[in-house]
Amino acid sequence: MTDRWVETLEEQAREVLPEPVHRYFRQGARDAVTTDEATAAWDRFRLLPHALRDVTEVDTTTTLLGTTLRSPFAVAPTTLQRAAHADGEVGMARAVAEAGSLMVLSSNAGSTFEAVAETGAAWWLQLYLTRDRKVCEPLLERAIAAGARAIVLTGDTPVVGTKYDGPGDHVWEVVDPAWLRVNFPAGYGLAPGDLKATDLSTDDIGWLRERSGLPVVVKGVLRADDARRCVDAGAAAVWVSNHGGRQLDHAAATADCLAPVVDEVAGDAEVYVDGGVRNGRHALVASALGAQGVFLGRSPLYALATGGPAVVVGLLDELRAQLAEALQLCGTTSPHAASRDLLQAGPDVGSRSPV
Repeated sequence: MTDRWVETLEEQAREVLPEPVHRYFRQGARDAVTTDEATAAWDRFRLLPHALRDVTEVDTTTTLLGTTLRSPFAVAPTTLQRAAHADGEVGMARAVAEAGSLMVLSSNAGSTFEAVAETGAAWWLQLYLTRDRKVCEPLLERAIAAGARAIVLTGDTPVVGTKYDGPGDHVWEVVDPAWLRVNFPAGYGLAPGDLKATDLSTDDIGWLRERSGLPVVVKGVLRADDARRCVDAGAAAVWVSNHGGRQLDHAAATADCLAPVVDEVAGDAEVYVDGGVRNGRHALVASALGAQGVFLGRSPLYALATGGPAVVVGLLDELRAQLAEALQLCGTTSPHAASRDLLQAGPDVGSRSPV
Protein backbone atom coordinates (compact mmCIF):
# COMPACT_ATOMS: atom_id res chain seq x y z
CA MET A 1 0.00 0.00 0.00
CA THR A 2 1.13 3.55 -0.69
CA ASP A 3 1.39 6.13 2.05
CA ARG A 4 -1.83 7.72 0.80
CA TRP A 5 -3.84 4.55 0.21
CA VAL A 6 -6.62 5.70 2.55
CA GLU A 7 -7.40 8.55 0.16
CA THR A 8 -8.00 6.09 -2.69
CA LEU A 9 -10.51 3.88 -0.86
CA GLU A 10 -13.55 5.21 -2.67
CA GLU A 11 -12.00 4.66 -6.08
CA GLN A 12 -10.94 1.16 -5.08
CA ALA A 13 -14.47 0.44 -3.90
CA ARG A 14 -15.92 1.77 -7.14
CA GLU A 15 -13.96 -0.89 -9.02
CA VAL A 16 -15.40 -3.80 -7.04
CA LEU A 17 -18.94 -2.73 -6.10
CA PRO A 18 -21.98 -2.99 -8.36
CA GLU A 19 -22.57 0.50 -9.73
CA PRO A 20 -25.96 1.01 -8.04
CA VAL A 21 -24.47 0.02 -4.67
CA HIS A 22 -21.50 2.34 -5.02
CA ARG A 23 -23.83 5.14 -6.10
CA TYR A 24 -26.01 4.54 -3.05
CA PHE A 25 -23.04 4.62 -0.67
CA ARG A 26 -21.59 7.86 -1.98
CA GLN A 27 -24.72 9.85 -2.86
CA GLY A 28 -26.05 12.81 -0.92
CA ALA A 29 -29.47 14.38 -0.84
CA ARG A 30 -30.65 16.32 -3.89
CA ASP A 31 -27.65 18.21 -5.35
CA ALA A 32 -25.24 16.76 -2.74
CA VAL A 33 -23.95 20.19 -1.75
CA THR A 34 -23.65 19.23 1.93
CA THR A 35 -21.97 15.92 1.09
CA ASP A 36 -19.49 17.57 -1.25
CA GLU A 37 -18.56 20.33 1.23
CA ALA A 38 -17.98 18.08 4.23
CA THR A 39 -14.29 17.29 3.90
CA ALA A 40 -13.37 20.78 2.68
CA ALA A 41 -14.83 22.20 5.89
CA TRP A 42 -12.25 20.30 7.94
CA ASP A 43 -9.49 21.20 5.47
CA ARG A 44 -10.08 24.94 6.00
CA PHE A 45 -8.64 24.75 9.52
CA ARG A 46 -5.02 25.76 10.00
CA LEU A 47 -2.92 24.69 12.97
CA LEU A 48 -0.61 26.59 15.34
CA PRO A 49 1.69 23.91 16.78
CA HIS A 50 3.53 24.30 20.05
CA ALA A 51 7.32 24.08 19.93
CA LEU A 52 9.76 22.61 22.44
CA ARG A 53 7.28 20.17 23.96
CA ASP A 54 8.06 16.65 25.14
CA VAL A 55 6.03 14.36 22.88
CA THR A 56 8.04 11.19 23.45
CA GLU A 57 4.91 9.46 24.69
CA VAL A 58 1.61 10.11 22.92
CA ASP A 59 -1.64 8.54 24.08
CA THR A 60 -4.41 8.42 21.46
CA THR A 61 -6.94 6.56 23.61
CA THR A 62 -10.34 7.91 24.51
CA THR A 63 -13.40 6.68 26.39
CA LEU A 64 -16.92 6.79 24.98
CA LEU A 65 -19.64 6.15 27.56
CA GLY A 66 -17.30 3.99 29.59
CA THR A 67 -15.76 2.02 26.70
CA THR A 68 -12.06 2.64 26.11
CA LEU A 69 -10.96 2.96 22.48
CA ARG A 70 -7.43 3.04 21.09
CA SER A 71 -8.27 6.30 19.33
CA PRO A 72 -11.27 8.62 18.93
CA PHE A 73 -12.12 6.91 15.61
CA ALA A 74 -15.23 4.71 15.67
CA VAL A 75 -17.58 3.30 13.04
CA ALA A 76 -20.90 5.03 12.37
CA PRO A 77 -24.09 3.12 11.48
CA THR A 78 -24.52 2.32 7.79
CA THR A 79 -26.91 -0.02 6.07
CA LEU A 80 -26.27 -2.58 3.32
CA GLN A 81 -22.90 -3.64 4.69
CA ARG A 82 -23.55 -7.10 3.26
CA ALA A 83 -23.73 -5.44 -0.15
CA ALA A 84 -20.19 -4.22 0.46
CA HIS A 85 -18.86 -7.61 1.60
CA ALA A 86 -20.34 -11.03 2.21
CA ASP A 87 -19.45 -10.84 5.92
CA GLY A 88 -21.31 -7.54 6.31
CA GLU A 89 -21.69 -6.20 9.82
CA VAL A 90 -20.05 -9.29 11.30
CA GLY A 91 -16.91 -8.59 9.30
CA MET A 92 -17.03 -4.95 10.33
CA ALA A 93 -17.41 -6.00 13.96
CA ARG A 94 -14.41 -8.35 13.73
CA ALA A 95 -12.34 -5.46 12.43
CA VAL A 96 -13.59 -3.11 15.13
CA ALA A 97 -12.73 -5.64 17.83
CA GLU A 98 -9.23 -6.18 16.45
CA ALA A 99 -8.59 -2.45 16.09
CA GLY A 100 -9.84 -1.67 19.60
CA SER A 101 -12.64 0.55 18.34
CA LEU A 102 -16.43 0.65 18.62
CA MET A 103 -19.23 0.36 16.08
CA VAL A 104 -22.80 1.55 15.94
CA LEU A 105 -25.06 -1.07 14.37
CA SER A 106 -27.85 0.15 12.12
CA SER A 107 -31.34 -0.97 13.05
CA ASN A 108 -31.58 -1.87 9.35
CA ALA A 109 -28.59 -4.22 9.63
CA GLY A 110 -28.36 -7.40 7.58
CA SER A 111 -26.59 -9.34 10.34
CA THR A 112 -28.10 -10.40 13.62
CA PHE A 113 -27.25 -8.69 16.86
CA GLU A 114 -26.19 -12.05 18.26
CA ALA A 115 -23.70 -12.69 15.44
CA VAL A 116 -22.18 -9.25 15.89
CA ALA A 117 -21.94 -9.78 19.65
CA GLU A 118 -20.07 -13.06 19.16
CA THR A 119 -17.14 -11.14 17.65
CA GLY A 120 -16.48 -9.45 20.98
CA ALA A 121 -16.78 -5.98 19.47
CA ALA A 122 -18.13 -3.12 21.54
CA TRP A 123 -21.32 -1.94 19.85
CA TRP A 124 -24.28 0.41 20.20
CA LEU A 125 -27.67 0.19 18.49
CA GLN A 126 -28.81 2.95 16.15
CA LEU A 127 -32.57 3.37 16.20
CA TYR A 128 -35.20 5.07 14.08
CA LEU A 129 -38.26 5.41 16.27
CA THR A 130 -41.50 4.33 14.67
CA ARG A 131 -44.87 6.09 14.79
CA ASP A 132 -46.06 3.36 17.13
CA ARG A 133 -43.25 3.28 19.68
CA LYS A 134 -44.21 -0.24 20.78
CA VAL A 135 -43.05 -1.53 17.39
CA CYS A 136 -39.49 -0.76 18.50
CA GLU A 137 -39.70 -2.68 21.75
CA PRO A 138 -38.84 -6.15 20.38
CA LEU A 139 -35.81 -4.68 18.59
CA LEU A 140 -34.67 -2.96 21.79
CA GLU A 141 -35.14 -6.11 23.83
CA ARG A 142 -33.16 -8.19 21.36
CA ALA A 143 -30.31 -5.65 21.24
CA ILE A 144 -30.15 -5.39 25.03
CA ALA A 145 -30.06 -9.17 25.39
CA ALA A 146 -27.23 -9.34 22.84
CA GLY A 147 -25.11 -6.81 24.70
CA ALA A 148 -25.67 -3.41 23.14
CA ARG A 149 -23.98 -0.80 25.34
CA ALA A 150 -25.98 2.28 24.29
CA ILE A 151 -28.89 3.39 22.13
CA VAL A 152 -28.30 5.97 19.40
CA LEU A 153 -31.50 7.80 18.53
CA THR A 154 -31.39 9.25 15.03
CA GLY A 155 -33.09 12.61 15.35
CA ASP A 156 -32.76 14.05 11.85
CA THR A 157 -34.86 11.63 9.80
CA PRO A 158 -38.59 12.21 10.26
CA VAL A 159 -38.74 11.57 6.51
CA VAL A 160 -36.07 10.32 4.13
CA GLY A 161 -34.40 13.09 2.16
CA THR A 162 -34.87 13.05 -1.61
CA LYS A 163 -31.95 11.75 -3.64
CA TYR A 164 -31.51 12.11 -7.38
CA ASP A 165 -30.47 8.57 -8.14
CA GLY A 166 -29.48 9.01 -11.76
CA PRO A 167 -29.68 6.53 -14.65
CA GLY A 168 -29.37 2.79 -14.33
CA ASP A 169 -30.71 0.27 -11.88
CA HIS A 170 -31.79 1.48 -8.45
CA VAL A 171 -29.95 -0.06 -5.52
CA TRP A 172 -33.13 -1.66 -4.19
CA GLU A 173 -33.52 -3.49 -7.50
CA VAL A 174 -30.18 -5.27 -7.15
CA VAL A 175 -29.74 -5.98 -3.43
CA ASP A 176 -30.97 -9.06 -1.62
CA PRO A 177 -33.80 -8.26 0.85
CA ALA A 178 -31.97 -10.50 3.33
CA TRP A 179 -29.26 -7.84 3.55
CA LEU A 180 -31.26 -5.55 5.83
CA ARG A 181 -33.70 -5.45 8.75
CA VAL A 182 -33.00 -9.01 9.87
CA ASN A 183 -33.45 -8.14 13.56
CA PHE A 184 -37.05 -6.98 13.29
CA PRO A 185 -39.92 -9.39 13.91
CA ALA A 186 -41.55 -10.98 10.88
CA GLY A 187 -44.06 -8.70 9.20
CA TYR A 188 -42.33 -5.46 10.15
CA GLY A 189 -43.06 -2.64 7.71
CA LEU A 190 -46.59 -3.68 6.81
CA ALA A 191 -48.51 -1.54 9.31
CA PRO A 192 -48.85 2.29 9.40
CA GLY A 193 -47.30 2.33 12.87
CA ASP A 194 -44.09 0.87 11.42
CA LEU A 195 -43.29 4.08 9.53
CA LYS A 196 -40.68 6.51 10.82
CA ALA A 197 -42.01 8.80 13.52
CA THR A 198 -42.66 12.38 12.47
CA ASP A 199 -43.55 13.40 16.02
CA LEU A 200 -40.16 12.90 17.70
CA SER A 201 -39.55 14.95 20.83
CA THR A 202 -37.21 15.07 23.76
CA ASP A 203 -39.74 12.90 25.62
CA ASP A 204 -38.50 10.02 23.50
CA ILE A 205 -35.08 10.29 25.12
CA GLY A 206 -36.55 9.59 28.53
CA TRP A 207 -38.70 6.80 27.12
CA LEU A 208 -35.67 5.08 25.60
CA ARG A 209 -33.65 5.45 28.78
CA GLU A 210 -36.42 3.95 30.87
CA ARG A 211 -37.26 1.21 28.39
CA SER A 212 -33.67 0.12 27.71
CA GLY A 213 -31.77 0.98 30.88
CA LEU A 214 -28.93 2.12 28.60
CA PRO A 215 -27.35 5.50 27.88
CA VAL A 216 -29.03 7.37 25.03
CA VAL A 217 -27.06 9.25 22.37
CA VAL A 218 -28.91 11.66 20.10
CA LYS A 219 -27.48 11.70 16.58
CA GLY A 220 -28.21 14.44 14.06
CA VAL A 221 -27.71 17.52 16.22
CA LEU A 222 -26.34 20.65 14.53
CA ARG A 223 -27.65 23.38 16.84
CA ALA A 224 -26.51 24.30 20.33
CA ASP A 225 -30.06 24.90 21.54
CA ASP A 226 -31.11 21.42 20.40
CA ALA A 227 -28.07 19.94 22.13
CA ARG A 228 -29.11 21.60 25.38
CA ARG A 229 -32.68 20.30 25.05
CA CYS A 230 -31.39 16.77 24.49
CA VAL A 231 -29.05 16.84 27.46
CA ASP A 232 -31.67 18.35 29.74
CA ALA A 233 -33.96 15.50 28.71
CA GLY A 234 -31.38 12.91 29.76
CA ALA A 235 -29.15 12.29 26.74
CA ALA A 236 -25.72 11.00 27.76
CA ALA A 237 -24.17 12.31 24.55
CA VAL A 238 -25.02 14.36 21.49
CA TRP A 239 -23.67 13.50 18.07
CA VAL A 240 -23.05 16.38 15.68
CA SER A 241 -24.09 14.99 12.32
CA ASN A 242 -25.91 15.96 9.15
CA HIS A 243 -26.40 12.30 8.15
CA GLY A 244 -23.50 12.44 5.72
CA GLY A 245 -25.41 15.03 3.70
CA ARG A 246 -28.08 12.43 2.95
CA GLN A 247 -31.01 14.26 4.57
CA LEU A 248 -31.32 18.05 4.15
CA ASP A 249 -29.11 19.33 1.36
CA HIS A 250 -27.39 22.63 2.14
CA ALA A 251 -27.32 21.72 5.84
CA ALA A 252 -24.29 23.23 7.54
CA ALA A 253 -21.02 21.32 7.71
CA THR A 254 -20.45 19.49 10.97
CA ALA A 255 -16.98 21.03 11.25
CA ASP A 256 -18.69 24.42 11.55
CA CYS A 257 -21.34 23.25 14.03
CA LEU A 258 -19.18 21.35 16.50
CA ALA A 259 -17.76 24.18 18.62
CA PRO A 260 -21.09 25.83 19.54
CA VAL A 261 -22.54 22.46 20.57
CA VAL A 262 -19.50 21.71 22.72
CA ASP A 263 -19.69 25.15 24.31
CA GLU A 264 -23.32 24.55 25.23
CA VAL A 265 -23.11 21.08 26.80
CA ALA A 266 -19.45 20.55 27.74
CA GLY A 267 -19.25 18.94 31.15
CA ASP A 268 -22.87 17.77 31.00
CA ALA A 269 -22.61 15.26 28.15
CA GLU A 270 -20.14 13.76 25.71
CA VAL A 271 -20.02 15.21 22.19
CA TYR A 272 -19.22 13.27 19.02
CA VAL A 273 -18.95 14.27 15.38
CA ASP A 274 -18.99 12.71 11.93
CA GLY A 275 -19.13 14.02 8.37
CA GLY A 276 -16.21 14.32 5.99
CA VAL A 277 -13.50 13.16 8.41
CA ARG A 278 -10.85 11.50 6.27
CA ASN A 279 -7.55 11.63 8.14
CA GLY A 280 -5.82 12.04 11.47
CA ARG A 281 -5.45 15.80 11.09
CA HIS A 282 -9.23 16.15 10.83
CA ALA A 283 -9.58 14.16 14.06
CA LEU A 284 -7.06 16.44 15.76
CA VAL A 285 -9.12 19.47 14.75
CA ALA A 286 -12.29 17.78 16.01
CA SER A 287 -10.58 16.99 19.30
CA ALA A 288 -9.34 20.57 19.63
CA LEU A 289 -12.92 21.75 19.13
CA GLY A 290 -14.08 19.44 21.91
CA ALA A 291 -15.24 16.20 20.28
CA GLN A 292 -14.63 13.08 22.35
CA GLY A 293 -15.39 10.68 19.50
CA VAL A 294 -15.00 10.92 15.73
CA PHE A 295 -17.22 8.58 13.72
CA LEU A 296 -16.59 7.32 10.21
CA GLY A 297 -19.36 6.27 7.82
CA ARG A 298 -18.37 5.82 4.20
CA SER A 299 -14.66 5.11 4.72
CA PRO A 300 -15.14 1.83 6.64
CA LEU A 301 -17.74 0.75 4.06
CA TYR A 302 -15.28 1.34 1.24
CA ALA A 303 -12.56 -0.46 3.18
CA LEU A 304 -14.85 -3.44 3.80
CA ALA A 305 -15.69 -3.57 0.10
CA THR A 306 -12.10 -3.44 -1.08
CA GLY A 307 -10.63 -6.12 1.14
CA GLY A 308 -12.91 -7.17 3.96
CA PRO A 309 -12.20 -6.85 7.68
CA ALA A 310 -8.42 -6.71 7.24
CA VAL A 311 -8.63 -3.47 5.28
CA VAL A 312 -10.99 -1.96 7.87
CA VAL A 313 -8.41 -2.79 10.54
CA GLY A 314 -5.76 -1.20 8.33
CA LEU A 315 -7.88 1.92 7.94
CA LEU A 316 -8.45 2.36 11.68
CA ASP A 317 -4.79 1.66 12.47
CA GLU A 318 -3.58 4.07 9.80
CA LEU A 319 -5.86 6.85 11.00
CA ARG A 320 -4.69 6.30 14.57
CA ALA A 321 -1.07 6.55 13.40
CA GLN A 322 -1.86 9.75 11.51
CA LEU A 323 -3.47 11.22 14.61
CA ALA A 324 -0.47 10.28 16.76
CA GLU A 325 1.89 11.99 14.32
CA ALA A 326 -0.29 15.11 14.14
CA LEU A 327 -0.39 15.28 17.93
CA GLN A 328 3.39 15.03 18.16
CA LEU A 329 3.92 17.67 15.50
CA CYS A 330 1.51 19.97 17.35
CA GLY A 331 3.36 19.46 20.64
CA THR A 332 0.35 17.75 22.20
CA THR A 333 0.36 14.37 23.90
CA SER A 334 -3.29 13.29 23.61
CA PRO A 335 -6.57 14.22 21.93
CA HIS A 336 -7.89 15.31 25.33
CA ALA A 337 -4.99 17.75 25.68
CA ALA A 338 -5.73 19.38 22.32
CA SER A 339 -7.39 22.76 22.72
CA ARG A 340 -8.62 25.53 20.46
CA ASP A 341 -5.40 27.49 20.77
CA LEU A 342 -4.06 25.00 18.19
CA LEU A 343 -6.49 26.42 15.62
CA GLN A 344 -5.34 29.60 13.95
CA ALA A 345 -8.74 31.16 13.33
CA GLY A 346 -10.43 29.76 16.45
CA PRO A 347 -13.80 28.01 16.67
CA ASP A 348 -15.49 30.16 14.02
CA VAL A 349 -13.21 29.08 11.19
CA GLY A 350 -15.21 27.63 8.33
CA SER A 351 -17.46 28.83 5.58
CA ARG A 352 -17.99 32.10 7.42
CA SER A 353 -14.27 32.79 7.82
CA PRO A 354 -12.27 30.81 5.23
CA VAL A 355 -8.60 30.36 5.90
